[in-house]
Amino acid sequence: MASEPDPDRLRALEKRIEAARGKPKPERSQTAKGLSQGEVAYRMVIELATGILVGVGIGYGLDVLIGTLPVFLAIFSMVGFAAGVKTMLGTARQVQEKATAAEAAERERD
Repeated sequence: MASEPDPDRLRALEKRIEAARGKPKPERSQTAKGLSQGEVAYRMVIELATGILVGVGIGYGLDVLIGTLPVFLAIFSMVGFAAGVKTMLGTARQVQEKATAAEAAERERD
């Protein structure tokens, strides 16, 4: 009795298993650009945070120059938040358009 399995029989078995499984389907967790959904979400969070920080920086800078500390800081914080949300929504729209175009191209191919 052999303690090692026959390598030829194992290769033949692997080929039969692969043939039975068929062609593997691609994962749907990738967006049209090739980025994962987590990477797109991280990009959106960065865009929102950047908008807020730029607004706070501009507001604080104007308040220090003019001498009215809370006024421009509050106004530009809200403006920065609105700009961040607008940029975030634009990114979401782009990702959705690319995904739709990729699905349409895939349907045409099939």
